[in-house]
Amino acid sequence: MAEAAIDSNEDLSQETEDLEPLERDDGGTFQQVTNLLNIMDSESAKTDTAGAGPDMRKTLASVIITEKATTETCVVMNALIRCLQVPQISTQRRINIYNILQEIIQQEGELEEPCVQRLVAIASQEMRELPKMEGYVTAEVASDTLVALSRNHFSLVMYELQHHLKPLDLTDEFVIITLAKLAHGNVFEFMPYMGITLATIFTMLRLANEAKMRQVICGAMETFCETVQFYLKHLEDSVYPVMTEEQFAIKLFPMYRYFVTVWLKNHNPEVKLGVIKSLKPMLNLLLPNDDLREQVYDYIPLLLAEYQGSLEALFITQVLRQILEMSVITSTPVPPMQLNTIFTELHVQVCTKAPAQQQYSSQNLMEIVHCFIALARSYPKELMKFFLSQTEMSKEATRVGTLTLIRAVVSADEPRMNIKTIYLAIRVVKNTLSDTRSKVRMAILRIIGQLVLSGFQDRIKGWGLKYVSVQLTLSTYKLTNRRESYYQRDLEEKMVHKVTMDIVRIITSSVSGMTNEFWVRLLCYIMETDFTEALTPICISLTNLAEQQLHTEDVQDVQASWSGRSRHVDLPTPHKLLARLLVLMSSPYKGEGRGVAMLNLLRILSHSIAPAMADMWELEIPLLVKYLEEHTEFTWNQKTWEDKLIQFLRNSLKKTRGSNWSLRLSKELNNQIESFDSPSLEKGFLYRALGFTLATGLEADKVEVLLLELLYKTDYGNDFDREGVILCFGLCARGQVNTVLNVLHDFEERIQESEQSWQIGAWRKDHPWRRETVKSALMVMYSCVATFCHPQMLLSHVDKPLTAKIIHHYTSSCQDICLKMAFMKSVVQVADAIRNIADLEDFQFAQKTTLTAILMAIIKAEPVYSLVSPVRAMAMDALWHMSKVKPFYSIEENSELMDVCIHSLISLQPPGEDNESSKTLHTNALRSLQQLMEGLMQRQLDPKGLQEMVHLLEKWILSEREWEREKAMKLHVHLMQIYVQSIGVCIPLKLGQFGTLVGLIAPCTCDSHKRTRLASMDVLSSLLDLHASQTCSSWDASKELELARCKEDLQGLDVEIFRTSARIAKVACMQFNCDEVVSLIQKLCENLGAMDLQHDQASVTWIGTFLQMRVKELEDKVAEILGAILVHLPTVDHLEVRGLLIEGILRLAHYHQETVLTSLLRQPLPMESHLIEVWLAVADNVPFARMMLHALMGRLQVRFTPRANATSKADIWRLAAVDPLMTLCTIHLLIEKMDQDDKLQDLFPDLIYTFLLQLSSSQGPEAVSPVLKTWRLIHTGTLPEEMNLKRITIKSMQLLFKRLNSERLVETLEEQGVWDLLESGSTFLQGVGLLARLYIQNMEGYGRRLSELVLRGMDSEVLGCRVSSTMVCFMSDPVLYQAKLLKPAVLLLEKGVGQQDEALRVLSLRALGNMALGAPKKVRRYRKLLLEKCLCSLREPSSTSMSSEAMEALAKILAELREGDMGSFFDAVSEQCRAFFDSESEQLRLKAFLLFGKLAKVVRISKKHFFKEEVKKAWVPLMLHCQDSCSDAAQACMATMYQCVHFWGWKALEDSSGRSDAIGGDQMTVFQMTFCSILTQKKPAVLYSFLLETMTYVKSNFSRIRLASCDLAGIIMKQMSAHYLKKLDFPALRNSLQELQLDSDPGVRRAALETLKILDTCSQHRLLASPGVS
Repeated sequence: MAEAAIDSNEDLSQETEDLEPLERDDGGTFQQVTNLLNIMDSESAKTDTAGAGPDMRKTLASVIITEKATTETCVVMNALIRCLQVPQISTQRRINIYNILQEIIQQEGELEEPCVQRLVAIASQEMRELPKMEGYVTAEVASDTLVALSRNHFSLVMYELQHHLKPLDLTDEFVIITLAKLAHGNVFEFMPYMGITLATIFTMLRLANEAKMRQVICGAMETFCETVQFYLKHLEDSVYPVMTEEQFAIKLFPMYRYFVTVWLKNHNPEVKLGVIKSLKPMLNLLLPNDDLREQVYDYIPLLLAEYQGSLEALFITQVLRQILEMSVITSTPVPPMQLNTIFTELHVQVCTKAPAQQQYSSQNLMEIVHCFIALARSYPKELMKFFLSQTEMSKEATRVGTLTLIRAVVSADEPRMNIKTIYLAIRVVKNTLSDTRSKVRMAILRIIGQLVLSGFQDRIKGWGLKYVSVQLTLSTYKLTNRRESYYQRDLEEKMVHKVTMDIVRIITSSVSGMTNEFWVRLLCYIMETDFTEALTPICISLTNLAEQQLHTEDVQDVQASWSGRSRHVDLPTPHKLLARLLVLMSSPYKGEGRGVAMLNLLRILSHSIAPAMADMWELEIPLLVKYLEEHTEFTWNQKTWEDKLIQFLRNSLKKTRGSNWSLRLSKELNNQIESFDSPSLEKGFLYRALGFTLATGLEADKVEVLLLELLYKTDYGNDFDREGVILCFGLCARGQVNTVLNVLHDFEERIQESEQSWQIGAWRKDHPWRRETVKSALMVMYSCVATFCHPQMLLSHVDKPLTAKIIHHYTSSCQDICLKMAFMKSVVQVADAIRNIADLEDFQFAQKTTLTAILMAIIKAEPVYSLVSPVRAMAMDALWHMSKVKPFYSIEENSELMDVCIHSLISLQPPGEDNESSKTLHTNALRSLQQLMEGLMQRQLDPKGLQEMVHLLEKWILSEREWEREKAMKLHVHLMQIYVQSIGVCIPLKLGQFGTLVGLIAPCTCDSHKRTRLASMDVLSSLLDLHASQTCSSWDASKELELARCKEDLQGLDVEIFRTSARIAKVACMQFNCDEVVSLIQKLCENLGAMDLQHDQASVTWIGTFLQMRVKELEDKVAEILGAILVHLPTVDHLEVRGLLIEGILRLAHYHQETVLTSLLRQPLPMESHLIEVWLAVADNVPFARMMLHALMGRLQVRFTPRANATSKADIWRLAAVDPLMTLCTIHLLIEKMDQDDKLQDLFPDLIYTFLLQLSSSQGPEAVSPVLKTWRLIHTGTLPEEMNLKRITIKSMQLLFKRLNSERLVETLEEQGVWDLLESGSTFLQGVGLLARLYIQNMEGYGRRLSELVLRGMDSEVLGCRVSSTMVCFMSDPVLYQAKLLKPAVLLLEKGVGQQDEALRVLSLRALGNMALGAPKKVRRYRKLLLEKCLCSLREPSSTSMSSEAMEALAKILAELREGDMGSFFDAVSEQCRAFFDSESEQLRLKAFLLFGKLAKVVRISKKHFFKEEVKKAWVPLMLHCQDSCSDAAQACMATMYQCVHFWGWKALEDSSGRSDAIGGDQMTVFQMTFCSILTQKKPAVLYSFLLETMTYVKSNFSRIRLASCDLAGIIMKQMSAHYLKKLDFPALRNSLQELQLDSDPGVRRAALETLKILDTCSQHRLLASPGVS
């Protein structure tokens, strides 16, 4: 193989060398093509990654290359070929190049030959070599490129391919594939090469050992053969030398033989399939040749052997059919020795189930059938013999398969099978007639039918008709006696019966001269079968036979059969046949429309059944047929049809009047009663027909006998039979009333009517009668007699015996449900019978009182909450019928009946959706109640009676149970209809009654039940019409039309009913005056919560609609309406309903704000949830909420202003007293719930000012949390602790600041504890100041408004107001200066400092200090005032807060002053400041240290000496308080001490202090040691004084100071010189330190112990240094 490849490459290189070189100078075309191909490659990669999708760039690149080729074809082609020759290009790139080349070839047609040669050589090479390396994709496109070139350059391409197709040398597979494509696309050009191509390929067959190569050759041969066939059909179009069909066949047959004998035995299924598919076109050329055909037959066994393999059987059968059908056409049958094999192989596939892997089993069976038809034409005798042998086997599948094939043979198209073949086939069929299996029977029946359809009718007479008759009878019997456990068998039997019916139809419509025996069998079948579904086809068949026989001499035999009897079969009598057909026709659409078929049969047999009726039947039967044809089983009316049949029977019997026809027909009808099931339409009609027939009987004694027989044989436990007998007796009484009464009396006597012996099982042991059942039947019989008997006869019999018998039978029984129903049915029938009499005159029904009492007792005895029988409805129907009979009921009796019946029915629970019977019971009962109410209350309805009746129904209208509301509403509608019709405009409704009535009904317009909604709409329409007519108000047609539209819309979806209800309210609204609006709203509010959510929503919808349309007119009614809403709002559970009610409140508030606001604020605290929801709704409406905030702030601020006089109703409500706590709670809620996007910045200053006013007024003794009067009335304790003015105000302020979305401000307020400071009375002022500073720092732009409010409030006479107003002035902002408000503010603050109230003084002083921050340039101007006020405050020892505030103010002021600005104030301030260093107040110490540090910064030359002395005096406290227990004070002290170090004038000390920037103990110790060391050297006397001063602090109240004094004393002692040690009072020092050993602080004890040790050391040193100590 390697050598062959090398040779091939050498040949190719030689070929390519012979070609002209490619053009290199192409003007850049090659580069352009390369770039476009690169784009295509990149887009292909993207497509592979992202999946399938539009590839627009790739397509565009291809189009560009193709378009360029239209102008420079050769250049582009050469560029593409050059791209192909680039080494190691990708497979996708090759494919893209070949695809573009194919488009160019198709586009341009002929090309330059050098270019074509070059392309052919390259494509041929890649086609042959690339499959071995890169797969078949590139080879396929290369092959397609060669095929495209062949259309205009066939010779070049063919030469290339033939060059590589050499005998005895297995070529490449794509050479053969390409040759096949060339043959298919260039038929006539290829034909000269066909012979040599086939011959060469034949030499390769032995060399093709690989499966793939064999498949390729088979596929190519299939194409070659199809090409040859096409060529032979179009020889006249060929210009090449003609090759005959025989020549082609001779060349093909060796290959066919090799395929069948060698390759077909290959184990590869794909090879087998390729061979089989190639055989068909090969056989099309081989079979027409007589010599070759015989040879083809020899290889049939090889084909049949393939059935045993895995190959799809369909393809083998198709080849076999092709051979067999050609054998029939050419009259050269296959050899007989092969028949058995063919029969067996094909037959097995028909009789056995195909393997699962066979995909075309159904198509294969069709092919096999055609094979057997061909075999039947060639070898009929042999085939039938084979079929006979197969039918002798007992296997069902084999027999069914064989019979199916026989049927196919019989049904063969033209030419038909010869008679001999049919005869042989029938012999085979007869051999299987005894088989009772369903599938075999159906197969035989189908063969019989096929024989008839194929024109062989004479071949089925005798055996065929008999078999059909037997199967008809057999299948009917099996179906009527089927068992539930044999469901599969029943299905099969139904199929047999259906097939039998089809065959009967085929036979009777096709076979002429039918035997009389088959006719009689079908006729008897109608009378005997219980399987009525078969009656329609049998009747049609009989009609067809009768029509055929009427035109033959056999009609005489048919007519004779009615008078005589056949020797073999008992024929039915005309009376029996008529009775049977009449009863069956009562259900005319059963069994595929048997009514029409039976009527046609009656018409065709009319002369045979009853000649006297024939003429009438000819006229009437077509009318009955027309009625049935005009209707379907879905549109016909059972009663109408039965009436037509009864009328048909009447008219028929009239024709036989005077004869015994009716009596004989009655007997036949009576005999058929037991032939039908109960219940059934047929049996019901049978009883009715029997009654009418008996009524026309002439012999009364015989009628009595039949009636008694009917009474005795009736099963009274069967309701259907019992009712049927009752109807029969009633109909019979129309003409035989005395006879019927006599029979009933005789029946009662015979069964010995007594209380002991009601068991008459002696007559009917299989149906033992129950006493009550017979009694109920007898009661209804008597009433039925009253219904149907003649009116004159009724008046003489109605009281006695008819009604008397009914009462007797009821009262003498156990009175179960059935008996009660029978009794009430009897009462209704009797009452109706009496009322229907035309001339009653003064007839009084004597038994009415007794019957009414019994009916009332029945109703009361019924269970209240369940309806399991129609007893209630029947009782009320009976009462209604009785109310029409004289004597009439009194008014008292009417009321009692009404009350009992309403309570008996309206509370009944409705049935389930799937319980149709129970639903019917409820519907009938309600209808009966309405009917009874109309009858009883007709004469006692007036406005008062209407109101009482509505009040009686109200609890049911407002019931939570839907069914009770629905029933009550229907009754209400009925009452309104009666009222309007009876009263009209005569008596007007009472004032307010109209609103109350509408308010009760209005919510029902949104009921969940459509019927309730519609009924409520009817009630509203009646009320509105009545009110309009009585008040003469405007009520035009447009409003009525709108109400009609609304009623239509109420039938729609639930989501739309509220809109519709609102529309109804708008229409009705204008009919109400203000008082009626109030009564309506009060009624709607009263009923909230009484029903479900939907009703509540409807109520509030009506309230909202009325308020929307009439709110401006209701000024005087606002409080009343609002009170009604607020009273019932807490009882409403549903959020949506509460929301709508609240929306109504808001609507009132929009127009009557002060009234609503005062009413809401007067509600008790804590605020209930419903009141919270009202304010939440206000918060949702931002503009309205802002307006309400203004009003609420006004209610709080009015407390601090003089009371004004009211000038309007709004002012009265505005100035009404309200509780401030409720007002604050409301403001808090609004701020919390309003839209967070609204920062309320424009309201911010006013709100802050209002809150601060409230807070300042809450600090005094009058600020105790109020307890509202309403709270005291309702509760015994006080409000919850958190419900007080101060806390609510602070919470409101917190929410207000949070709305600013300034997290930094909020965090600062929290971190600095502003809210805690505000809440505590002791830190209130501090909190206010801190709050004010933070406000100014973060609320730029809003200070002016607040400053104006502050100044306005500073002159307030209320102390708290002035305090809060002054407090706001602590803002250190230039707003006052900028607004030119500084001077009045300073004057007011100066005045405040001089007041007696300490809080006011502190706040004023703080405000003055803040002026240094807000207006620093003005400090010098007001320095004297500021310094004087602060210094005065420092000199008040009793006020800590004043001293603290004064020092803080001074610290601020000093920052803006120079040393010279202070003058003498400096000395005083310095001295006063030192006085607070050792104060017990941490705040004072802190402020003193800070102020001293400020003084140190201010000091310049003139005050330096003075302040240096002040520093010396303050130094020990400063060093000690660096360890102050207050960390802030310690830090401030540390900072101040370091600021004062430079006043000592020692550089070393300054360096030490500069490095000590923390208050750590080690650093402080180092500093103190350094300081003492320097002081020992510089000023030892000062150090000595410092020690003495330090020791005074060991008795300090602060443990940290005691500890620090011990440490400092120890340090000083260590540094003190011996000279000054001698001056120390060691005992006193020791005593002081020893006392500290008892200190509670362990740190102090340790420090004192360490100092004692130092003291002892110093004492020893002193002794050593003393004279005389050695």
